[in-house]
Amino acid sequence: MKRIKITVSGRVQGVFFRYFTHKTALKLNIKGYVKNLYNGNVEAVAIGSVENVEKFIKEIKIGPPASQIDKAEIQELPDSINYDSFEITY
Repeated sequence: MKRIKITVSGRVQGVFFRYFTHKTALKLNIKGYVKNLYNGNVEAVAIGSVENVEKFIKEIKIGPPASQIDKAEIQELPDSINYDSFEITY
């Protein structure tokens, strides 16, 4: 299992980025969450197989059509982090 936190900056709020991320996570059997941050960025935690998390990262770096990704910072998370589903949080 691979566990990461990805923080995406650019035009990522108001462009259905969280919905896109949620749909991508469900397709790849990823657990975790996605949420908007107060500074205009979006944060997601993704937990899944190494292969699926890598696919997830690749998709998130592209984003939905209306978005513009300027930067995606990825941080590895400890093995103790677990989620039962993937949720959009506020």
